[in-house]
Amino acid sequence: MKYKNISIPNFKELQLSHIVLDYNGTLAKDGILKAELKESLYKLTAAFSVHVITADTFGSVQTQLEGFDLTIKVLSSDDHTKEKAAYIQELGAEICLAVGNGNNDAQMLKEAAISIALIGDEGCSTKALMQSDIVCKEIVDALELILNEKRLIATLRQ
Repeated sequence: MKYKNISIPNFKELQLSHIVLDYNGTLAKDGILKAELKESLYKLTAAFSVHVITADTFGSVQTQLEGFDLTIKVLSSDDHTKEKAAYIQELGAEICLAVGNGNNDAQMLKEAAISIALIGDEGCSTKALMQSDIVCKEIVDALELILNEKRLIATLRQ
């Protein structure tokens, strides 16, 4: 398993392994993967175990993410909020970083060791915003923040 140790002064000692990303509103718009993030997503999959979690509203996630070395989790319950949080817990919340923007991402963001709320094209629910450690306006910025630990440290140190 891939691990990255990150020491954030006066905040947290992290040992990250899993990056859990919401799909629609985060990586995709209307079910289509945003073209500008492909390079960053390839880099992310080389450094971490990456998981994309989605209801797959548009039925496109498998096709859109073909060729990426990642795990796709399609939600199956009636309570996506609870299912996303349970997925983080199953992976080990203390080694997870989560990224999302919707109400159904809020508990997942709260559970993860570190989390990023994304404003993006769909905006960001207040619940997701309040449960996050960091807020980014673009997914590429969020992925680059994860890949460059000095940016993460600069944002979160106290």
